[in-house]
Amino acid sequence: MAKVGKRIRAAREGIDRDATYALNEAIALIKARGTAKFDETVELALNLGVDPRHADQMVRGVCVLPNGTGKSVRVAVFARGDKADEAKAAGADIVGAEELVAEVQAGKIDFDRCIATPDMMPLVGRLGKVLGPRGMMPNPKVGTVTPDVASAVNDAKGGAVQFRVEKAGIIHAGVGKVSFAPEALQENIKALVDAVSKARPTGAKGTYLTRMALSSTMGPGVKVDLASLSAE
Repeated sequence: MAKVGKRIRAAREGIDRDATYALNEAIALIKARGTAKFDETVELALNLGVDPRHADQMVRGVCVLPNGTGKSVRVAVFARGDKADEAKAAGADIVGAEELVAEVQAGKIDFDRCIATPDMMPLVGRLGKVLGPRGMMPNPKVGTVTPDVASAVNDAKGGAVQFRVEKAGIIHAGVGKVSFAPEALQENIKALVDAVSKARPTGAKGTYLTRMALSSTMGPGVKVDLASLSAE
């Protein structure tokens, strides 16, 4: 068994790993233990009552967090002409067409989020094997294939979080930073859980949201009582 360090042991003190906490209590515990030398990300893990191996139980979408993510996001846009100009004016970090496709194919990926206009998808589709495994392939279902590139860039820069259920039926997402005020983290968490709830697939049966936990990048997990989200 791996040896648990002093910092981890200290962080776990005061947390009952078998108990569930109200959302405000869980946030307080996370913030008190986010003592790394950098501003840790607060991460949410949400267990869903779905089997994503079935197409009618896949869960994915996008949520614009009301208080942002606390991260600086570099956005690339595949567009031509006027749409390229709109993307640049909206603050896109990289804008291009064929030349940008060639750069990505060569392995140069200097961005965190990728947006494309619909007319660019025949070209961008060639990048599926490169961008797909990184979760960066533009997709109309999450608003990253759109003619309204300005709004998409603003959302990406302003705190849009994409979510997709994993094979085990879990959604992981960052919902802010430890330095955020508790109220800001609460608003972000509730917004994301609400977005996941609205994305419930037609094939989901029984209880949809089953368990939830919060953690910071270097801290322990804290189980959250889902009922407290609506009670607070």
